[in-house]
Amino acid sequence: MFRFASKRQFSKSTLSLANKGKPQNPPIDTTIELKIAPIVRTGETADIKRARLIYQSRKRGILESDLLLSRFAKKYLKQMSDAELDEYDKLLDEADWDIYYWATKNYSVTPLPEKWQNSKILKLLQQEAENNERVILRMPELHEYN
Repeated sequence: MFRFASKRQFSKSTLSLANKGKPQNPPIDTTIELKIAPIVRTGETADIKRARLIYQSRKRGILESDLLLSRFAKKYLKQMSDAELDEYDKLLDEADWDIYYWATKNYSVTPLPEKWQNSKILKLLQQEAENNERVILRMPELHEYN
């Protein structure tokens, strides 16, 4: 007859030391909500705004948004009116994954807020995200924006 080794027994103090006294799976506090207010910019020329929006389109933090928004900026920023630049600027204030899911029309993951439902800029971004030309997507080089 074989004997199986019993499970190891660790005391609570030993387990807490394994994670430097912190609980292994702390409970998630759903009441915490973090939202950083966007910077209000005044006196910005159209050229400076375009340059800033190019940078903000390229450096989002997640590759999917970087790729989508940098290609969009390259294609549309030059011909945007002041009102369209302002709308795009406000869109970039949203969270990366929200923008990505709205652009790819994946509203089951992130529902589209009412304020963006009639957005001309978001409609253009959605068309761009469809990639109807079936091109291989890559980040534009910086000199390609000129």
